Amino acid sequence: MKEHPKKERTLVIIKPDGIQRALIGEIMGRYERLGLKLVGLKMTVPSAEQVEGHYTLDPEWRRVTGEKTINNYKSRGLTPPSEDPLEITAKILKNLKKYLTAGPVICMVWEGAHAVELVRKVTGGTEPRGAAVGTIRGDFVVDSYIMSDADDRAVRNLIHGSGSIEEANMEIPHWFKKDELIDYKVTHEDIIYAKELEGIL
Repeated sequence: MKEHPKKERTLVIIKPDGIQRALIGEIMGRYERLGLKLVGLKMTVPSAEQVEGHYTLDPEWRRVTGEKTINNYKSRGLTPPSEDPLEITAKILKNLKKYLTAGPVICMVWEGAHAVELVRKVTGGTEPRGAAVGTIRGDFVVDSYIMSDADDRAVRNLIHGSGSIEEANMEIPHWFKKDELIDYKVTHEDIIYAKELEGIL
């Protein structure tokens, strides 16, 4: 029997800049208000190896990300630093490792219907400059690829959120052991997921 959509899970990491800017409660509150349920939570200082492992869980990540970056440069009328996707990604990975090991991060697993898609929607686009107003990145970050490229660093965008269900299924075990995720019920699930609204009156 197929699992109910309410069991979908996604990984969210509040990056070092999110913690330094005291946005932990604000970020968590946005996901909680959606009706998602927090089932895993930890604070850690990741190692460079753990960060690299995270981004290379998908063997195609290096090529795809490199190609996307080259196309982004060209779409802005700029010359990419290289035409080799793997050379581009090596630099991106170096900057991501520096960024994510700079201080503690908060790793979370959120559960609920369409968790991956909804977390991405509320979080906003990867480049804060273009993220929609009302999203976390759109409301709280001024960074852009232009600035991060000029400074030779990763774009500071507060949060990582899994990009797809498949990605979430690879990323969650990379950061959490099975016994660190808790199955439990919250009362509002009856209002969100029950077939009929019963027992109110």
